[in-house]
Amino acid sequence: MAKSIYAYIAHKAGAADDSALELIQAAQQLDADAKVSAVVTGDGADLDTVCTAMADTYPEVIKIAGGALAYPNAEVVRKALVNILPADAIVLIPHDSFGMDLGPGLSVKLDAAFLSDVVGFDKVEGDTLTAVRQEYGGQVSTHVSLDMSQGAVINVRPGAFAADETGGAGGSVTDKSGDAGDLATARKYLEVVAAEVGDVDITKSEVLVSVGRGIEDEDNLEVFQELADAMGADVSCSRPIVDAKWLEKSRQVGTSGQTVKPKVYLALGISGSFQHLGGIKGNPFIVAVNKNAKAPIFQVADVGVVADILDFIPELTDKIEEL
Repeated sequence: MAKSIYAYIAHKAGAADDSALELIQAAQQLDADAKVSAVVTGDGADLDTVCTAMADTYPEVIKIAGGALAYPNAEVVRKALVNILPADAIVLIPHDSFGMDLGPGLSVKLDAAFLSDVVGFDKVEGDTLTAVRQEYGGQVSTHVSLDMSQGAVINVRPGAFAADETGGAGGSVTDKSGDAGDLATARKYLEVVAAEVGDVDITKSEVLVSVGRGIEDEDNLEVFQELADAMGADVSCSRPIVDAKWLEKSRQVGTSGQTVKPKVYLALGISGSFQHLGGIKGNPFIVAVNKNAKAPIFQVADVGVVADILDFIPELTDKIEEL
């Protein structure tokens, strides 16, 4: 292939997202000999902190600073990247809410191929990539061919590749802010509206008992609260539980809810859509219980149990209380 690969680094408050260390692994699977550069946009001291940290993993870090980039506005970032990246670049972007905004339009502007929500790479033959995606909520894996001869923008699902934590790259930081060009856009940043914090802040929980539509009825929440109490855990949930108004929004894990980094995560009656898994960071020990043996959650679980949660969980609670 012999093309340059660029990884767009998502970050917040001076810390790179977990996907930053995953994208370099994805890039190396695409081409072990390719030059892989991190691209970091933003402004101020936080940007410098992230660039320095990424130089420990990437051989080159491209810094793009500017007041218009202080808040991650996909329209602004897209204009900057088009002016800086070569026309045949391979660009890897996290498949999160921001990446889904950034990626498609960037591929159009670069006249490059586009592929979203990639969970793996099968093979590369010349400029043809065969990538793996999931369909029907993860029930089916599809193999998709992509012509990268004129470049490609690939959105990679967070957590699909193992993080590269080796460090020691000794990379350099190159400031290309002056090449970003005019970043004026129609879309303007107004403000950040923080989500309301409920009685429990699940973003700080070390152990989470998370429930999905498999609990069947609001009255059954008590069963899972008893398990959480026995484990010293907090109860969280997937979106259907919030939509049904059984738990408050502050308890929802996922791309449209909270991002959590527990040490242990119990997924009970949760199918495991990428929107839900996108809210789980930090490689926790995942235990999944679901009566559907083909549920996508089992593909990421460390321990999987095929069972009816309403039968299994009370027994598990009893055993934990005995211990």
